[in-house]
Amino acid sequence: MTATLPGRRSGRIATRCLPVLLAGALLTACDDGDTDAATRSLEAFLTSWRGGVVPGHEAEYRELTSGLGARAPELNPAGEVDVDGDRATAPVTVAWTLAPTVRWEYQTTVTLARAGDDWRVEWSPTTVQPDLAPGDRLALRRDDDSRAAILDGGGKPITEPRPVVVVGVQPGKVESAERLAADLGAALAADGVDTTGLPDRIGEAGPDVFLSVVTLRKERYLEVRDAIHDLPGTVFREETRVLAPSRDFARALLGTVDPVTREDIDAAPGVFAVGDEKGHNGLQGRYDERLRGAPAVTVTAEGSGRELFRAERRPGAPVRTTLDQKVQNAADGAVAEGEKKASIVAVRISDSAVLAVANSPSAGAQNLAMDAHVPPGSTFKVVSGLSLLESGAVDLDTPVPCPATVNVEGRVFKNAWNGGLDNATFRDAVAHSCNTAFALLAPKLGPDGLARTAGTLGIDQRWDLGIDVHTGSVATDGGAVEQAAAAFGQGRTVVSPMAMAAATAGVARGTWRQPALVTDPAPAAPAADGPELDQAAVRALHTAMREVVTRGSARPLNGAPGGPLHGKTGTAEYGTETPPRSHSWFVGWQGDVAFAVFVEDGGNDVSLALAAARRFLDRLHR
Repeated sequence: MTATLPGRRSGRIATRCLPVLLAGALLTACDDGDTDAATRSLEAFLTSWRGGVVPGHEAEYRELTSGLGARAPELNPAGEVDVDGDRATAPVTVAWTLAPTVRWEYQTTVTLARAGDDWRVEWSPTTVQPDLAPGDRLALRRDDDSRAAILDGGGKPITEPRPVVVVGVQPGKVESAERLAADLGAALAADGVDTTGLPDRIGEAGPDVFLSVVTLRKERYLEVRDAIHDLPGTVFREETRVLAPSRDFARALLGTVDPVTREDIDAAPGVFAVGDEKGHNGLQGRYDERLRGAPAVTVTAEGSGRELFRAERRPGAPVRTTLDQKVQNAADGAVAEGEKKASIVAVRISDSAVLAVANSPSAGAQNLAMDAHVPPGSTFKVVSGLSLLESGAVDLDTPVPCPATVNVEGRVFKNAWNGGLDNATFRDAVAHSCNTAFALLAPKLGPDGLARTAGTLGIDQRWDLGIDVHTGSVATDGGAVEQAAAAFGQGRTVVSPMAMAAATAGVARGTWRQPALVTDPAPAAPAADGPELDQAAVRALHTAMREVVTRGSARPLNGAPGGPLHGKTGTAEYGTETPPRSHSWFVGWQGDVAFAVFVEDGGNDVSLALAAARRFLDRLHR
């Protein structure tokens, strides 16, 4: 009769009862009780083995398979259970995931013997792998240099294998868990290491377990070595990891390559095993399957020296970006100073290539540069100013009121400096960032004029950069209050720094073009180029944005290295506090580089954004 294991996807377990002639009658050498007992025993054995345990032979099995790491095999019945008297055999397919896309599969035989009314597995090393000899031990060797690089715009690798040191703890060597946690925490605080839970981990682990605390680049480890190397209980492993040139280099954009998590394993059954590495977040996560390839893998029987399995190396395919390492380093360095979260995006004007996507270390894995949904504040006067100039509602010398406050249907708007301008013109309103002037000009934009102009600069359009990006949104058909607020980047208008950098590049060039970031693989559906902007309006806006730097709200940047700078400052109120908190912004261009600077919660002035912009330009032109 045939009994199938419940819950298995393929194969079957059955018993074949052999016919014999006894006293003139045809009988069978087994009965249903034998069948059920053998089936239950085999099922229980396979269940335990899938969990990495062989009952009664735990130590032997652990020693035999320790060279494969913490992997447990996939097991599937491969045919019928053959019961012959007091013995039974069952073919089983064994499959080990040795690396993503590397699978070692073979067939073995499980033997069972009758023990009273029960059946017990007669385990031996050949149960695990039929070619093993007595004294053998499985040994795995992997060449993990198969992961391809993320490349810059010149085709040079950004990411590549670099030496690291895994700082760990061996509980059996620890003298005082609390003192060790305090000493490690103090030495590694700058690396963001929290050791408050380390004493509990030490208390729960076995004496010989390696408890990982942090993985440091080799150069960083050498800086802290004297403070941690001789602490009782610390142990260290030298490895290689796929890393960018520095810890902060485009960190949120690139993502990381780390050991797989339980969530990774559960999300892709049969693909990953404990000990594998995977890309997480950013480009490493988005293109993990393309980048990782497959390592060269061999499994040998230590003892007899026989090779049991071999898989040849299959390198991954690189991902090419437009990043410029010099510009990226300048942007990373500019946002690294200061306690506030900040980001800088730089775009080459001539072809819209993204040169830098930088986020401050304080932002962690958060990619504010690409994903932020924040009001642009007065940097949006670049958009509303272009709309007003293109429609003919104003020219640079049109007189515009700039009072200290203006009341629109009961909502009072004011300027960031709590004052106004006498005898102001439109160019003055742009240069000095007069909110009240733009609030009063808002009716000339019409109910959807601002959104329409923003759309010609790529805002609130569908882009395909090869990675997710928030392109912004602009409210339409709002009442008078919403229109007044939107005219200077408040209300329901939200953007990302990437959206503002691209819009600024479009104004500088005279035509918007979707930024390019990932070029290989090429994006499937990039946005179409925007229409050619009114050239007279663009020239006038260029003049006004130059005056922002020479005599207006960005005067601290006048004389920055690299030549003439055009720009627009902005503060953007957010939240429900009274008075409201504000973000700090600067957008501009110099030569062929347009850029946006955003400082989260930077305050109701632009000093923090201007300081970051100056650091960026200083580093760029060193």
